[in-house]
Amino acid sequence: MDKHHHHPPPTADDEAAWHALVDGRLSPADAAALRHRLEEQAGAEQTLEHWRQQRQQLRALHQCMLAEPIPETLVAAALRGAALRERRDRWWRWGGMAASVLLAFALGWTGRSLWPAMGRPDNPALVLAATGQRFAQQAAVAHAVYQPEVRHPVEVPAAQQEHLVQWLSKRLGRPLKLPVLADEGYELVGGRLLPGDAGARAQFMYQNGQGERITLYLGAVAPAGTGTAAAAPSKKPDAGETAFQFTHDGPVPGFYWVDQGFGYALSGQLSRQQLLALASAVYRQL
Repeated sequence: MDKHHHHPPPTADDEAAWHALVDGRLSPADAAALRHRLEEQAGAEQTLEHWRQQRQQLRALHQCMLAEPIPETLVAAALRGAALRERRDRWWRWGGMAASVLLAFALGWTGRSLWPAMGRPDNPALVLAATGQRFAQQAAVAHAVYQPEVRHPVEVPAAQQEHLVQWLSKRLGRPLKLPVLADEGYELVGGRLLPGDAGARAQFMYQNGQGERITLYLGAVAPAGTGTAAAAPSKKPDAGETAFQFTHDGPVPGFYWVDQGFGYALSGQLSRQQLLALASAVYRQL
């Protein structure tokens, strides 16, 4: 009996087989057979293409995280935690390789924002910087999710600006202003409500004549234990403010800043100079 015989190809109505096809886990013969069946199924090719795009976006996001250098603050925190590492190393030996893999996965997602605060709990500026970086990452991911949308890029369109601002101001608990970027070549598309670590977040989307989109993401970013954002911003920089920071974190670059526990992040697939000019225009109006 031939040990290398092929199993019957999966049926076209088996969703697991569709995923296996997109992930490249089917043999060439099975993949060809399934593709032939799907040619006769309405909407199948569009669904597969949508899944392929999602897979590429996720892989790009993970690659950005894996390619980034280890922050100096993380190295310093590791050096200060020698005793903790020794206990953790013993636990790893007891737990085996599975524990190591699990911890490495967790650090890949959250270590860059959590470890600085753990390493320097007495340094508010460091905690604020880590919180701002996490905020900027979330803004970039939100941009990547909604920027490609054709039919539903926003919840409330620009034609209902007054309602949009009132609605989001109420949900964020803070009077919002809607920046006008017409002089920079961008018109408002609309906005939407999003969840955040310290309450609701808002996203305003703008688009230029070439179809390029940028998003302004804003909301409370007060570190845990410090309460919510202050009602009115201060003109004097203090522990609750950061200057403009450029970031490559996430799928798109952007500029972000924090003012009295309230964060702002402008994201888009543009050059650093273009984003800085747009962020400056936003900052002047806010």
